[in-house]
Amino acid sequence: MVNLELYRVFYTVAKCGSLTKAAELLYISQPAVSQSVKQLETQLGTSLFNRTHRGMELTSQGGEQIFKSVEKALFLLENAENRIAELKTSPTGTIRIGASDTIFSYILADRIIEFNRTYPAVKFDLLMGTSVDTIEQIKTNKVDVGFLNLPIADPDIVITSSVQELNDIFVAGEKFSFLKGREMRLEELQEYPLLMLEQNTIARRALDGFTKGLGVELQPAFEVGSWDFMKKLAKSGMGIACLPREYAQHALGDGSLFELDVAPRLPVRSVGVSVPKNVPETFALKKFLAMF
Repeated sequence: MVNLELYRVFYTVAKCGSLTKAAELLYISQPAVSQSVKQLETQLGTSLFNRTHRGMELTSQGGEQIFKSVEKALFLLENAENRIAELKTSPTGTIRIGASDTIFSYILADRIIEFNRTYPAVKFDLLMGTSVDTIEQIKTNKVDVGFLNLPIADPDIVITSSVQELNDIFVAGEKFSFLKGREMRLEELQEYPLLMLEQNTIARRALDGFTKGLGVELQPAFEVGSWDFMKKLAKSGMGIACLPREYAQHALGDGSLFELDVAPRLPVRSVGVSVPKNVPETFALKKFLAMF
């Protein structure tokens, strides 16, 4: 394979028609230009230029045969280099984000919309799944950034920052209005039907770990796969739900759900940011994460 720089020298000489002018453009000496041309001719086994009193002219059997192809190849390479440079200095390209549908809805949606208004050239590839799914996507470089429910004990996942606190609370609908304003102990919740996330979720593991540490084992009457579905069931009176206050603000505001006064309060969790290891962040991704 011929050295790419030899083709650059060949193309510059052909465009200038002069070894001297080519040397000036390439910031190398004229003998170095001449030597590069000779080296390329030797490797290709053909003469590329006719040396005339007017300067350097392409030979019909050598230089003219490869000029257009070399020009096209160098143009494509220059475009590729420019695209890489743009990724480092301006928001372009695609940002692949992994997160749960709840994190997308309650934390990321407004930021994505705002970012798109400012940088419409940037596209988004949104991969929805549980935090467990997102962890796997981060490990296999299928996403550029993952937003995860914490805590996570995976040694292969590095959390770079936290973007949202989550305060888990117990809420209920009108059917359980007799519990409003009443102070309750955590163990008293066992007397009522409970709505919880499925066991394979990080939020459920955190809840179970905390309550078991206090000697309380809460048994759900219903296990669900999403916070929104849980809120719907709670509003209908099917049970007392455990979910982040941040995801229940609207329902708490309009009175369709109320917060129970339960002691002790559950530990504060958060949503963290993680990126694949040893993968440089694009300029667009840095700009997006700066919004948090």
